[in-house]
Amino acid sequence: MHIYAGFISRSISVQNTPNKELLAALHDAVLDIVAVINRPDRDERLIEEAGIRLDRALFPLLVLTERIGPIGVVELAARVGRDHSTVSRQVAKLVALGLIERRPGATDARQRELRATLAGQAMARQIDDARERLTRAALTDWSQQEVWELAQSLRRYADALTAL
Repeated sequence: MHIYAGFISRSISVQNTPNKELLAALHDAVLDIVAVINRPDRDERLIEEAGIRLDRALFPLLVLTERIGPIGVVELAARVGRDHSTVSRQVAKLVALGLIERRPGATDARQRELRATLAGQAMARQIDDARERLTRAALTDWSQQEVWELAQSLRRYADALTAL
């Protein structure tokens, strides 16, 4: 008998194909993580922890642009699950704040790419530092090996989903 995140499985297959119960548990855990990440009060806490003044709707756009930019508005909108016209208006606010800049695309000058400015990079680092402090607090009872295994497994899962 094995216990996984609140459910008990009487038989877990050791084959490469996870059973239905285990896949459901994985999906439930991912949904819980996404729900926590998307909660407005969690965003506010992260902004407060970072010591920055930025609209809650803007900070994920800044962080993603800094982390994976240059990026187009359509791709950025897809990554945050918002309409591209909404994201375009929010990006305009980040541009006005001097945190993001629009440049001609590297492969097609008609396409505009977003990049974080130096000020945007600095603010994204403040957010990353705050996220690290909060994550350390959440993982205080975990060993370094457990955290490493979680990171490796999540990366592998994310890569597999992306490849579908």
